[in-house]
Amino acid sequence: MLESYLRTRMKEKDILLMTHLVLGYPSFEDSFKIIEAMVSAGVDLMELQIPFSDPIADGPVILRANQKTLAEGATVRESLDLAKRVAEIFDIPFLIMTYYNILFKYGTDRFVAEMADRQLKGAIIPDLPPEEGAIYLKAMEKQGLAPILIFSPATSLERMKYLSSSAKGFVYCVARKGVTGQDTSFSKELGAYLSRCREATGLPLAVGFGVKQKEDVDFLKGKADIAVIGTQTIRIVEEDGVGAVEDFIRGLH
Repeated sequence: MLESYLRTRMKEKDILLMTHLVLGYPSFEDSFKIIEAMVSAGVDLMELQIPFSDPIADGPVILRANQKTLAEGATVRESLDLAKRVAEIFDIPFLIMTYYNILFKYGTDRFVAEMADRQLKGAIIPDLPPEEGAIYLKAMEKQGLAPILIFSPATSLERMKYLSSSAKGFVYCVARKGVTGQDTSFSKELGAYLSRCREATGLPLAVGFGVKQKEDVDFLKGKADIAVIGTQTIRIVEEDGVGAVEDFIRGLH
């Protein structure tokens, strides 16, 4: 169970690290090497993005990675097969991150069953609210997987509590309005927002969108349980190569 794993880890560390990567970028072989480096650097869990042509929550860096991977012929099955491989090899939880069109075309029940068969622990589907996700939520419950739901600064406390009632594992708190990869102000306002998130749910809180350096991770200690690193890792790979990932992640602790 994802939440129990996280709570055990939270007793050992001030804050956990979750990383994100686009499966197949720069290649599937490189994706495996990046995952291996992240695990070696002490990452606690990881979200694996299945490429999609219109990733509406993602900024230009992740959008470009999605589009390049799709242009080179990446498929959902190829992505799921790599996810299975790493889930079997590495002893941390892996989650799928993608958009609902992927599940809809694949067949929601089939997709969720295949996640379970591949030993994945949950999924983040940012464009699927609970009101429209009954089939997905039922399938996730049947398979014992965690649907990760999302809070944002614009979410009312009442809405947060409603979302929390359908969430499992943890809640993903978007640090600001907009898309991934932009600058985030790590400030009193963010702290107040996270206090509101804490009031709304008893689940662990993950914070992403704009977390890119150790100072950001340190700011979140005591305010959240998981810091999420996404876009910055892709930038590191593009600028310095796959070999630079491990040192970058180690530097966040």
